[in-house]
Amino acid sequence: MNDMETLIRNYIHAYNAFDVDGMTKLLHENIEFRNFSGGVLDTEIKGMDRFRALAERSAVIFSHRRQTMKRITLHDDQAEIEVDYEGTLATDLPNGLKAGETIKLQGKSVFRMKEGKLILIEDYS
Repeated sequence: MNDMETLIRNYIHAYNAFDVDGMTKLLHENIEFRNFSGGVLDTEIKGMDRFRALAERSAVIFSHRRQTMKRITLHDDQAEIEVDYEGTLATDLPNGLKAGETIKLQGKSVFRMKEGKLILIEDYS
């Protein structure tokens, strides 16, 4: 494994463990995060403080969550991974999903590294 793959695996491990501190220690101070659902950008944040706030809000929505990396493609300072995602809701959502329901998605994530940390995360589902 190279540094980029190790960084991504550690990030996913922290994400699955609801370890916000573990996630953020792997991120560049100028982190950019974007989430695309059905081809539409629905979340975009910049900066460590905003990322931490989003991660903390997201953590309480689920009682269980797991990203499983199926494949990784590395390109210099960037990587793309294919993921399976499963999460069990801990709370009701405004879109009608109820606590206890399980969400299953397949998608991909794009990561970019700068100065040994993740500076970009884009999730596509």
